[in-house]
Amino acid sequence: MVASTRRLPRFRYARSGWSIQTEYASRDGAWAGAEELKERRPMLQIGIYDVTTKSREEVRLPVS
Repeated sequence: MVASTRRLPRFRYARSGWSIQTEYASRDGAWAGAEELKERRPMLQIGIYDVTTKSREEVRLPVS
């Protein structure tokens, strides 16, 4: 049986759900893409992954 390997992003920031979906060169671009997706699909868990610090930030809709 072959074990699956995770592909690391080529850029510093990536929008992630269960896996890395889209890669971005800047944090602002990643946040803009994540917020736009979160507005269209609020039930999804969306985060921004920083490759350098290996940290993930959860994207949440603002409370109105």
